[in-house]
Amino acid sequence: MSAHGTPIPMISAACGPLKGEAHVPGDKSISHRSLILGAMCVGETRISGLLEGEDVLDTAKAMRAFGAEVEDLGGGNWRVYGVGVGGFAEPENVIDCGNSGTGVRLIMGAMASSPITATFTGDASLNGRPMARVTDPLALFGAQSHGRTGGRLPMTIVGAADPMPVRYVVPMPSAQVKSAVLLAGLNAPGQTVVIEKEATRDHTERMLAGFGATITTEVTDEGRVITLTGRPELNAQEIIVPRDPSSAAFPVCAALIVPGSDVLVPNIGLNPTRAGLFTTLQEMGADLTFENPREEGGEPVADLRARFSPDLHGIEVPPERAASMIDEYPVLSVIAAFAKGDTVMRGVKELRVKESDRIDAMATGLRAGGITVEDGADWWIVRGAGHGNVAGGMEAVSHLDHRIAMSFMIMGMASNAPVSVDDGAPIATSFPVFEPLMAALGAEIRRS
Repeated sequence: MSAHGTPIPMISAACGPLKGEAHVPGDKSISHRSLILGAMCVGETRISGLLEGEDVLDTAKAMRAFGAEVEDLGGGNWRVYGVGVGGFAEPENVIDCGNSGTGVRLIMGAMASSPITATFTGDASLNGRPMARVTDPLALFGAQSHGRTGGRLPMTIVGAADPMPVRYVVPMPSAQVKSAVLLAGLNAPGQTVVIEKEATRDHTERMLAGFGATITTEVTDEGRVITLTGRPELNAQEIIVPRDPSSAAFPVCAALIVPGSDVLVPNIGLNPTRAGLFTTLQEMGADLTFENPREEGGEPVADLRARFSPDLHGIEVPPERAASMIDEYPVLSVIAAFAKGDTVMRGVKELRVKESDRIDAMATGLRAGGITVEDGADWWIVRGAGHGNVAGGMEAVSHLDHRIAMSFMIMGMASNAPVSVDDGAPIATSFPVFEPLMAALGAEIRRS
């Protein structure tokens, strides 16, 4: 049974041209951070365009549990009245973060430098994911963690009564770890320094600056050195959440492989630390263009137009690009199946510890659908069959992973036989309108 309730099997079949506009939800990463920083500032923060998927709603509940006022005003508009840096109250009950690794790791960081205790849990997928990558640096501030074997949830965090600033080199490319340390540094005196050897999404740094924190980023021989001055008074903001590039990936990729398609995806955030997929698709020969480029809320934004691209070809994706598209590799592997030649993806070991082992989940499903895939600990290769030669006809296992389920639904739209997944319920965590949005474009997805 799905950790989200009753399993929802889904099936996707070949369809006619996809046409129209795809208004995807707000950016999940920015939505989480808007709620958390809104809760840590003084005064009322207004948020428009918030993603109202299960992951973000769980973060909203958590902020209420820590004492902030969080109100849904309707239509993606929310109000957060914060308690100030260091002002979190101790929750009365366990904090359930559902499926969200981003939510739980950022919230742990936000509370770790306050003298309070909180216990975190999640669904079956989240409770199997590693938390030591966050709790280890939080221990440097003075926080203690007590979880299951292997540093897994459920876990209790005892916040530091007298936190100390830290200097921390992030051992793997992870925006979640970086952000957790920076959020903990807000309530530590002096300067907290985070060094990342590979650039990851920088929404936290941008948003901290927008809320009034003193934060600088310098590129040195060590990498990106981010310095945050602790104990600022964060100022309430008006935040417009751009639409999520990770969600946009699904209608964009569908348009590229369904003959005759022409789809416009408006208002997509194109932060350079998030837009690696679109660069990769263009290198593969995708007919993908950016219209009306602009800036909203400190983030670059544009409208994406994707058209059917019958002559896609495999490429070697630069390993240094992985951090900017880590969530998009599952759907990229579907595009690779419809391309000619090999698509080589290296430097992607992070995929092994996402909501599922995404390399194994996609490789197993693709192989069942007639595609040759080779994989190792930190790499995989999809040997493309070319347009019109992808068999499909299999049932894939989603492993409680929203992106796995959606990726196989995209595959079914251009395969020779329908593709099904055992459980599409997790899609609601990040893209609650996926089914009606794709149906409005002309896709044939049904619950089976």
